[in-house]
Amino acid sequence: MDFRYTPEQADLKRRAAAYSQLLMRYEDQSEQAGGPLPADTVKELTRAAIDAGVYAINMPKDLGGAGLSLLDQVIVEEEFGKVTNCLWDIPWRPANVLIHGTPEQREKYLLPIIRAEKFDAFAVTEPGAGSDPSSGTTTATRVSGGWLINGEKWFVTCGDIADFLLVQADAGPERAATLFFVDKQAAGVAMTRVPHFMHSAVNGHPEFTFTDVFVPDADVLGGVGNGYELTKEWFTDERLMIAARTVGAAERALELARDWAVQREQFGAPIASFQLIQGMLADSAAEIAVHRAYTHQVAWEADRPETDRKTLHAKASTAKLAASEAAGRVIDRCVQIFGGRGYDRSYPVERLYREIRVDRIWEGTSEIQRLIIANELIKRGTRALQLPTH
Repeated sequence: MDFRYTPEQADLKRRAAAYSQLLMRYEDQSEQAGGPLPADTVKELTRAAIDAGVYAINMPKDLGGAGLSLLDQVIVEEEFGKVTNCLWDIPWRPANVLIHGTPEQREKYLLPIIRAEKFDAFAVTEPGAGSDPSSGTTTATRVSGGWLINGEKWFVTCGDIADFLLVQADAGPERAATLFFVDKQAAGVAMTRVPHFMHSAVNGHPEFTFTDVFVPDADVLGGVGNGYELTKEWFTDERLMIAARTVGAAERALELARDWAVQREQFGAPIASFQLIQGMLADSAAEIAVHRAYTHQVAWEADRPETDRKTLHAKASTAKLAASEAAGRVIDRCVQIFGGRGYDRSYPVERLYREIRVDRIWEGTSEIQRLIIANELIKRGTRALQLPTH
């Protein structure tokens, strides 16, 4: 196995890192504002992402996207993960399942996103349906020419800036899980609350209600009854990207903590000379190295058509679970190394500490990842998760 980046991948990493450095200039402004940045600033940063080739990285070139492989995307997202305040949402990543739309749906929904004219948001979670999406109560009732959507969705990431939502609802008396395109301006759609969460993110995670919202048959994505499979496909990619971003977040925290430990003196010597500090630095470096390697391996496998998709789903869960929990440990140590300054919001390690916590919750909690992994182990044995697909 050759783990070296190709010249193209090395250049991609350089461009992603440079763009991330640009985003970092706006971290303090975002934090002071509680998250949002001025619209003109977002437009400028969007244009810079497009120019850098790190916008719509998961979409094919023939549709106007960057056309990156999943491994290439992991390389980019790892750099993005070093940025606080979720500013990595600005270089937009359309929901991967939009590629399954009809030509008309692509023209109406996907292409404007790739051109940075519109934004999408995925609406799955409900007040009573989080880890168990099958317990959702949002329904789609058949009417002439389409469907009436009724229900409620929570934690709709970027729903505040989205132009349309991908809403999972149970269609018809069979309760067939289905994804529907829902225009946010449609009659009966209401954004009821934008909660204030632990982190100060550039975009929000609002709650929506749907009251007799009419959706025409032309706005069903992937056919009636295919909602779970499409959502699962979306989760697989998103969990891999979370793994990559948490590795990047941990790496930035460690870089900052290392530099601080070298320059900070106590008892007449740099604290980097103290073995307890050295132990924290070493443990952090080891965890980052291991989880970067595994995340890269899974992304590499995902790019190969011979890879079993069910096993891949479990491996993406493994990457997310392990990397997100390791990042929490790493950043916790880094806050400790900084001492009181690590508790100051003007320091990136403090923001990283708050922001990394949600990665053990969204796109499937750590507990759900463990169930997915255990189920794969029981069905296929240990080798399925441990070895690359040949």
